[in-house]
Amino acid sequence: MEQFLGLSTALLLLVGLLVFVVVVVAVMLVRARRNTFATPLEKATFGTLHTVALAAPVLREGLSRSSVECALPYLRTLLETCALAMSDSQGEILGWDGDADQHHPDVRSLAQDVVTTGRQQVATHATLVCDHPNCEVRGIVVVPLEIEGTIVGTLAAVAEHPPGPVLLRATAEVARYISSQLELAELDESRARLQRAEVRALRAQISPHFIYNALTTISMFIRTDPVRARELLIDFADFTRYSFRTAGEYTTLKDELANIERYIALERARFSDRLDIKLRIAPEVLQVVLPFLALQPLIENAVRHGLGSKPNGGTITITAENSGSECVIVVEDDGVGMDPARLKEDLADAHLSGAHVGLGNVDDRMRSAFGADFALIVDTAVGAGMKITLRVPKFRAGIRV
Repeated sequence: MEQFLGLSTALLLLVGLLVFVVVVVAVMLVRARRNTFATPLEKATFGTLHTVALAAPVLREGLSRSSVECALPYLRTLLETCALAMSDSQGEILGWDGDADQHHPDVRSLAQDVVTTGRQQVATHATLVCDHPNCEVRGIVVVPLEIEGTIVGTLAAVAEHPPGPVLLRATAEVARYISSQLELAELDESRARLQRAEVRALRAQISPHFIYNALTTISMFIRTDPVRARELLIDFADFTRYSFRTAGEYTTLKDELANIERYIALERARFSDRLDIKLRIAPEVLQVVLPFLALQPLIENAVRHGLGSKPNGGTITITAENSGSECVIVVEDDGVGMDPARLKEDLADAHLSGAHVGLGNVDDRMRSAFGADFALIVDTAVGAGMKITLRVPKFRAGIRV
C-alpha cells in the first residue's frame, strides 16, 4: 500500500511537471506570436507606419534643402523607385535621393510644368531623351505639393518601370502626406508668429503702465535715499532687460518669479506698506516651462485693479504646487475684486478698451501653447478679491526654453 501511494505521488508530480512545461511553452509561443507579424500585410503596415513616423519630424520643419535631404530616403522606401526628388515652388530641385541624376533637367522641366498648370505631369520612356549608357529609367511622375490650394513644391518619382496606375496613385498619396506635414509646419510657424506678436503687444502694454511710475518713484529717492534709488534702478534695469529680451517664447517658472520679485520691489517703493506679497513655491516645479511673461501681467493686474483702488492696500499670494503631470500656479489678491460679468466683457473687448489686456494676452498664449484645456481660471466677486489659476503641463512636445 505504501509503495502504491509512493508511486501515485510520483506520477502526480510527473503529471504536474508536464502540465507546467506545457503551460510555459504555450505562454512563450503566445508571447512570441505577439512580438512577430503573423502576415506579410501586418509587416508591410508596420514598415509603412514606421517610415512615415521617421519622415514626419523633418517635414514639420518646412520645405527646405536640409529637410528635403533628410526626408527623401525615408519616402523613397514607400515608393520603391530608383530615385525620388522634391522641388520648391519655382520648380528648382531641393533634393535628390537615388540614382539616375542625369535626369535632373527632365525632372526640373516637369516640375515647372506642374507649378504652372497645377496638374501632375508624366514622362514615359518614349518621351525621355537619355544618352546615359544602361539607363534604367522608364518613366517620371511629378505631382504638386499643396498647402490650402497653393502649390509650394513638387514631388518627382523616377521609376525603373513605365508609370502605371499604381505608381501614379502611390506618388499622389505620398505627396498628399508630405503636403499635410508641410501644412502642419506652416501652422506651427503661424502660431509662433502670433505668439511673438502677442509678446510684443504685451511689452508695449507694460511700457506706459509701469515704466513711467517706476522712474518717477526712483527719482523721488535720488535725494532722500540715494542707496535705495541705486538698488531700485538696478532692479528696474534687470526687469526691463528680462521683459524686453529677444531669446525665446518660453521661460522657466524660476526666471519668471525672479522677474516678479524685481517688479514687486519697484511697486513696493511706490506703495510703501500698502503692498505685501507672499510666495509659496514648491522647489520641484521651479524648472517648469511656461510662456514668457505669463505671470508678470497677472501680478500687475492684481496691483492695478485689485489693490490700487483699496485705501489700505493688501496682499498678493503666489502659489506654485506640484500636481502630478502638471504644475498649478495661483495668483490671488485680497483687493476690491469685480463683477464676473463685467470681467468677461472686459476680456472680450480688451483689444479695444485696453482693460485687463494683460489677462487676455496670457489666456490666449496659454491656449495657443498647451490647448484650450489650459486657459486661465478666474474667480472673483465685488469686494472678494481675485484668484487666477494656471495649469501648466510639465512636458509638452515642442515647448522648451
